[in-house]
Amino acid sequence: MPQYDLVVIGSGPAGEKGAAQAAYFGKRVAVIESRVQPGGVCVHTGTLPSKTLRESSLYLSGVKSRGLYGVNYLIKRDVSVQDFMYRRHAVVRREVERIIRNCDRHRIDVISGRASFIDAHTLRVTRGNESQDIGADKVLIATGSTPFRPDYLPWTDPQVFDSDTILDIQAMPKSLCIIGGGVIGCEYATIFAAMGVRVVLLDNRDTILPFLDREIAEVLRQQMMELGVQLLMRESVKAVKRIDDNQLAVEIETGEDFCVTSLLFAAGRNGNTAGLGLDKVGIAVDKRGALSVTEHFQTSVPNIYAAGDVIGFPALASTSMEQARVAMCHAFELHYKERLAHQWPLGIYTIPEVSSVGLTEEECKEKKLSYAVGRAMFANNARGQIMGEESGMLKLVFDTATLKLLGVHIIGDRASEIIHIGQCAMNLGGTLDYFIQNVFNYPTLSEAYKYAAYDGLGRLSKAVQREGVAALKQ
Repeated sequence: MPQYDLVVIGSGPAGEKGAAQAAYFGKRVAVIESRVQPGGVCVHTGTLPSKTLRESSLYLSGVKSRGLYGVNYLIKRDVSVQDFMYRRHAVVRREVERIIRNCDRHRIDVISGRASFIDAHTLRVTRGNESQDIGADKVLIATGSTPFRPDYLPWTDPQVFDSDTILDIQAMPKSLCIIGGGVIGCEYATIFAAMGVRVVLLDNRDTILPFLDREIAEVLRQQMMELGVQLLMRESVKAVKRIDDNQLAVEIETGEDFCVTSLLFAAGRNGNTAGLGLDKVGIAVDKRGALSVTEHFQTSVPNIYAAGDVIGFPALASTSMEQARVAMCHAFELHYKERLAHQWPLGIYTIPEVSSVGLTEEECKEKKLSYAVGRAMFANNARGQIMGEESGMLKLVFDTATLKLLGVHIIGDRASEIIHIGQCAMNLGGTLDYFIQNVFNYPTLSEAYKYAAYDGLGRLSKAVQREGVAALKQ
């Protein structure tokens, strides 16, 4: 039986980076992958495909150019699914090739098949009717997640999709109902709306993306409506029924039923832990199949670690990679990377993009912190004007006494890129003075940090003049 220092189950962001981290320090590593190709959900059905489709929709629809040339500007009017999906296939192929090269470079053995535990140090890999046992000093579970599928939806209907199967559409839908106002639902709502599809987004909560700063979420809501997305909040679906070859009837609790050609359910995911034989090693999962771990991503069995979507929130490719690196450094006592960064950014690839790091205004109020805000509008930024950015905004949340940066919230083109400036400042304990003193390239969107800082200081000064020092304590 082959023996390894580390066996990783899954080759998504957490699996690949965890394996490479251990192999970089001379450990003998194997990765077990059940798919034909490595990369997991991130590469094949999740992060990269959806973000690539976003870029395709911006290009093919001409949405990104309307601020420059007017609302009637359109690059290509008759768009096929083949046009829409072309770039996605190219990106996936190249990323698969990169992962294979990375494993080869680190001398990682990639084993095809499904893994299950025999005991804490032995895994069985099954391929069809064949099986092979391999030994492991340490194990990293990085199996990812799959979309949750509620029983009330007719999943056998060819026009009812989840966030994985939506990539298999054979024709552009004429109309689409999306259930779920979270990240995936909002991203796909704007992608399809930009392509001219009538989109109805439905959620039982009060607002889309409730974890966002409310001001930023409201700007996004308005932009989604301008794209043509119809938002039905505080609504629940009772049933979905096919009424003819071209229409699905969506019955909702208020009784205001409507018809669409296709439906996408995008509300929740389950951890991929079924079939791993976790009961044989004494590891329990929650009702969604997720694993509980320590701050070092160690399960209840000391030599078995878990990282990525399989442990639940935040289920981001970026954090999944770092979780796995931290886990492997702890597993092999490498003292190289001992914890996840205190502040990590969130990127939402809607149209327009949203990205944030740190505290929102609402969280500051809940914590009873003394805070103030500064804003800079992309419409007043030279680069924003060049790009045709009309609604973008950068918002800084800071402590009124120390001017220490507490949060950064951005909506607009390239938000997920320029957020890292604020993230870096926060992780280094920076204040507004960093942006005031710094020199930014001109013209750039990044320069908005300076003017948001000036705006924040100006607002704070006026508040103190108007209300006295007591204003700092509110």
